[in-house]
Amino acid sequence: MTPALPQSLEQEKVNILVVDDLLEKHVVLRSILDELGQNIVSARSGQEALRCILEMEFAVILLDVNMPDIDGLETAGLIRQYKKSSQTPIVFITAYVDELQARRGYALGAVDYIPSPVVPEVLRSKVRVFVELFRMNRQLQVQAAAREALARSEAARAAAEEAIQRADYLSQSSQRLSRSLNIEETIGALFEVAVPVLADRAVLALTNADGTLGPMRSHPPPPGGATEPLAAGLRAALERAIDSGQVELWHEADDAAAVCPLLGGSDARGALVLFGSPECMDASQVALAREVVSRASIAMENARLYTAVQEADRRKNEFLAMLAHELRNPLAPIRNAVHIMQGGDVTQLTMNWARDVIGRQADHMARLIDDLLDVSRIVQGKVVVKPERLTLATLVERSLEGSAPRVAGRDQVLVVEMPPEPIELDGDAVRLAQVLSNLINNASKFSGPHSRITLNASYAEGEATISVRDEGTGIDPAFLPHVFDLFAQADQSLDRSQGGLGIGLTLVKHLVELHGGRVSAHSDGVGKGTEVKVVLPAQPAAAKGGLHAQCEREPQLRTKAPGRVLVVDDLAASAETLMTLLELEGFEVRVASEGRSALEIAEQFRPDAVLLDIGLPGMNGFEVAHRLRAQPESRDALLIALTGYGEAESRSRSAQAGFDFHMVKPADLNLLLTMLANPQKARATSAKVA
Repeated sequence: MTPALPQSLEQEKVNILVVDDLLEKHVVLRSILDELGQNIVSARSGQEALRCILEMEFAVILLDVNMPDIDGLETAGLIRQYKKSSQTPIVFITAYVDELQARRGYALGAVDYIPSPVVPEVLRSKVRVFVELFRMNRQLQVQAAAREALARSEAARAAAEEAIQRADYLSQSSQRLSRSLNIEETIGALFEVAVPVLADRAVLALTNADGTLGPMRSHPPPPGGATEPLAAGLRAALERAIDSGQVELWHEADDAAAVCPLLGGSDARGALVLFGSPECMDASQVALAREVVSRASIAMENARLYTAVQEADRRKNEFLAMLAHELRNPLAPIRNAVHIMQGGDVTQLTMNWARDVIGRQADHMARLIDDLLDVSRIVQGKVVVKPERLTLATLVERSLEGSAPRVAGRDQVLVVEMPPEPIELDGDAVRLAQVLSNLINNASKFSGPHSRITLNASYAEGEATISVRDEGTGIDPAFLPHVFDLFAQADQSLDRSQGGLGIGLTLVKHLVELHGGRVSAHSDGVGKGTEVKVVLPAQPAAAKGGLHAQCEREPQLRTKAPGRVLVVDDLAASAETLMTLLELEGFEVRVASEGRSALEIAEQFRPDAVLLDIGLPGMNGFEVAHRLRAQPESRDALLIALTGYGEAESRSRSAQAGFDFHMVKPADLNLLLTMLANPQKARATSAKVA
């Protein structure tokens, strides 16, 4: 049964091309074919027929064989060369057909020969067949286009539904992953959104702080409880994914896996391994997995950073509590000693004892405050080292000057091992001595009486290695990675028998790194001692004496030489105690509590030296210094800033204002008295340094 044509196709007229050079034949053929009700197109030559074919599509072509310019056979050959008309039926109309001509015509694609004169019924019948065939072909084309459009529509609808499902899944995954800032809950959420949507099974591998892989977790968990080890090829793919930050695919037999790295910034924090069948691990599934893991990476990084912030805040609060504890501790003996000294019947021996107590506790507080200021400057990036060429032996000697008495006071043995050849390095002697003294003091603090502390210095391949090893309390392996963190302390108990602020090793690390070196700590565990190694760039040098060679520094000899000193400080206690101290040393002293009175006193007193605080009421110390330099009576005086401001900006402003020296309270009294004993020499030294 012939399928019914669409109404639009049934009503549409099709084109029939008649090609003949005789007008009367056109009239005859048109009159015969008019009954079909189609569109008859006439062409008088082969060239005209070709033009019509370029412009229109025909159901059948009636072609006269004998034409003057291009005969019917040549025209048929040209018609077949066009893609548009290569399959159009051609019916030759001719008065005579020989066998050779017929064979040639059929070879050119002719479907029939009709002798002339034509029989109308035969011609109409044959043309009607070609018209119906043409319409049926058009119907098939329309149906195919409709089916194609329907298929495209279905595919688009399916893609839209899939995109909606994908968007909903990703949205729900994001909500689930970001619901908590707890790292364990975030990992659990990742497993929930990954299985079973992305994979049948998932394994999470996170990296440790040193970049190595930590214990793996599996979901759902294996029956035995422990995660099965990964196949060698899959483990290699896991390591490649972590190194490159790109998804790795793995196939083996009927098993397949997608390894998706978890990124934290530019660093890989681990990877999620998704297991499934090879046919399920197609490009779209892998792309979806990559998107989910990307969102999981953000959630886990947020959880990690939140945990780090909480930990830092906890350490900060503990540090503030420790700071209050450490600062109050020395205040108690100071107050007790002062109360004893105020008694009615106090012997000189007791006075001397109380004085020593106050001195020791004041020194302890000064060290705490200096450490705090150093940390503050390091955190702000304001610490600047001043490198100079010095020998390793000299550096160790300077470090021992401050630490050896403490070690001896605890009945400990300090062993120093130096390399046989002299070694030189470029560094800030004060800062590097501070580093080694800190390490020795730490070793002494955490070691018992009669224990052994070893300082070993060696040289190899352009580097000097200095290690300080003790036999003390050691470090818990869990705390060892955090030993150089700011405010970190292993002992958080209330008794805190060893004291300290937990900033010493942080200072060591930053100061060593400022010198282009590195520092590391090692301990076999609690109660097994600790070893800290400092590595610095160095080079061999000509021998200049061993550790116990005489110090090359010029001794600071101080002689009493009466002179005039002006003390300017708005804190009465500070000014009065300093005045008393200087008067005991034989100096003539005047005191001013603010800038204007200081300028007036200087005009009359003509001081040899001025000890000037910066934080004065009204006119600050910088302005007072500038005006003192402008007055003839104090122009050449030794001008020392004695202040609590020790940052780099204050020191720079001091130099610009005309100060010769900038000293931070509490000042080194021996150094201060040495400068006051010979102000002109001190000024000359200041000029050379500048």
